Amino acid sequence: MVRIHVPGWKTLTLKHLVLDFNGTLAVDGHLVSGVSTRIRELAERLDVHVITADTFGKADKELTDLPVRLRILEPVRQDRAKLDFVESLGWKGVVAIGNGRNDSLMLKRAVLGIAVLQKEGTAAETLLSADLVVPDVNDALDLLRFPLRLVATLRR
Repeated sequence: MVRIHVPGWKTLTLKHLVLDFNGTLAVDGHLVSGVSTRIRELAERLDVHVITADTFGKADKELTDLPVRLRILEPVRQDRAKLDFVESLGWKGVVAIGNGRNDSLMLKRAVLGIAVLQKEGTAAETLLSADLVVPDVNDALDLLRFPLRLVATLRR
């Protein structure tokens, strides 16, 4: 569990980290450098879930040695499936990270939604659904490793 008090906003009690794969953890189906180490560290305090459309069909292989639960989605209503997944975990304990249009609902519902701007870009509606936006996934994961960064950005 990760507990973060953000003055003037809320106290976060995070139990689950929900991540999109393509465009978030991976570019062109391959994990971004540095992600594996960060996920291993965060998995000591959070249950880590990857929920993806798996556009390139590489998620299972890329995540094999990592302490994550992988869920590959059917091709229809993926935005709703991701939202339903976050709600099934108890949204008040979920931090979600993503970039695509199909991530917007889960970022909006999670107690903390983080959008990443990487090589695939970020859907405008996803940017508007996030609590904050960072340039890459390692920066997003580091916000959880170094929570005072979150406090500095989100406090009133």
